[in-house]
Amino acid sequence: MDHYKFRVVKNHLVQFLVYLALFLALVPLFSILYEVVVRGFSTISIEFFIKPTPTVGEVGGGVANAIQGTLITIGLASLIGVPIGLMSGIFLSEYGESKLSVVVRFLHDVLMGIPSIVIGVFAYALITLSIGFSVIAAAFALSVIMIPIVTRTTEEALKLVPMSIREAAIALGIPRWKATVTVVFSGAKKAIVTGLLLSIARIAGESAPVLVTMGFWRWWFAGFDRPVANLALDIFIFAMSPFKNWLTLAWGSALVLILLVLGISVAARVLTKGRY
Repeated sequence: MDHYKFRVVKNHLVQFLVYLALFLALVPLFSILYEVVVRGFSTISIEFFIKPTPTVGEVGGGVANAIQGTLITIGLASLIGVPIGLMSGIFLSEYGESKLSVVVRFLHDVLMGIPSIVIGVFAYALITLSIGFSVIAAAFALSVIMIPIVTRTTEEALKLVPMSIREAAIALGIPRWKATVTVVFSGAKKAIVTGLLLSIARIAGESAPVLVTMGFWRWWFAGFDRPVANLALDIFIFAMSPFKNWLTLAWGSALVLILLVLGISVAARVLTKGRY
């Protein structure tokens, strides 16, 4: 009986520690969300979404150009990084018996651990020194950050598909590559979409590689070979400025960036719900 009571007490103690750890993990998250919403909501207005970044000392203004530039940069980075990451993940999952897979997996692990500023410097040396600060250079740097994330999430998602499904498709005479694309890949779409969202959320908040490859720009999009405004970089620049108007825009930009990432996540969940 005493042993039973001891086990019950130990069980309640462990449950208490688990809930305590959960509470400690959620406190900073909700603290940040609360601070951003309270300080940023007062900034939100129609002018905030339709006007570009104001000059130093200018009253009013908005971040419409930064929203435009962020979407363009993320879109171009996704066009570069997502296909490469998907193909790498498929190779590591479906052709893991190849000796090359060990090297590819190791290189992706190393790439995932490289600081973003180092990737930015690499893109600067490779592209920026040739064509100058541009959207292309920033998108390339962000795509390099995306690739290992998409690769590993795709690999793990495809591994969750039972081997019997692959064997059944091949037994019906379907080529291995076609079975992978049409059967296995379709069965893991939800998990793969989640990985893509994770990679987009990661690069949406990156400011260091953008600063190195594209620099600060407060005008509208003028071409892929020119710089463009960026929300994450604007938050970094505005937060360090002594101007009250820019500090206010920094909180508003932070709120918009959070809502942007949240909106992408919700939209993807809604579109994939009940389909696969």
